[in-house]
Amino acid sequence: MTHELVSHGDGTQTFETEIVSTTVAGFVYVIDDDPAIRRLVSTVLTSQGMRVECFESGKAFLSAHSSDLRGCLLLDVDLPEMSGIDIQGELKNRGVHLPVIFLTGVADVDTSVAVMKRGAFDLIQKPFDKARLIAVVQEAISLDAKRAVVRRREMIARGRYDTLNSREREVMAMVVSGMANKQIARQLELSEKTIEVHRSRAMTKMGADSLAELVRLSLDMGMAPVDAQLSKSDA
Repeated sequence: MTHELVSHGDGTQTFETEIVSTTVAGFVYVIDDDPAIRRLVSTVLTSQGMRVECFESGKAFLSAHSSDLRGCLLLDVDLPEMSGIDIQGELKNRGVHLPVIFLTGVADVDTSVAVMKRGAFDLIQKPFDKARLIAVVQEAISLDAKRAVVRRREMIARGRYDTLNSREREVMAMVVSGMANKQIARQLELSEKTIEVHRSRAMTKMGADSLAELVRLSLDMGMAPVDAQLSKSDA
């Protein structure tokens, strides 16, 4: 569940709740130059309710799709013109991070090591076991759905963070690092009342109802905590 900061025509802003599900499945993109393999894979996966798109080459796939993709990629290693590894590299250059399952007719050690080092989700040898194919693809789609939730949360958190001014960001960083208002006021040479105002505004803009929620939002953004040296006398 997330909360969106929405601006209205009268100048007011409110937070609206959005449910983000990890169960939303994307497509299985199959790239193989063998039409028999494409038909077989498509038949097996669509029988399980999956949505499948098939392509005979990497160029055809790259021409048809942008970076906004969900699901997973079934990619033949030994493709003409562009190899499976070349396609995987091009996708990374475009900012596409779909889980990649490589298909190969010869799963030698060198090929296996090469594709796994490049971040492949798995490697399946042809002829493949249908049950294993289904299981691996389902796992890959599930992983992509979870990653999509993480990306969505980061985008929402960063969108809210962009509305904070520099002082509010500074105070927020100290708050999520565990510093009390009194400590922040002393370090920034401001009154405790002023810190309370900045803290309250930061929490409102971030859509955080509690300190725990503010910390979670900062983690969503990958914000590094301030290295505060706290002592009992500062408490």
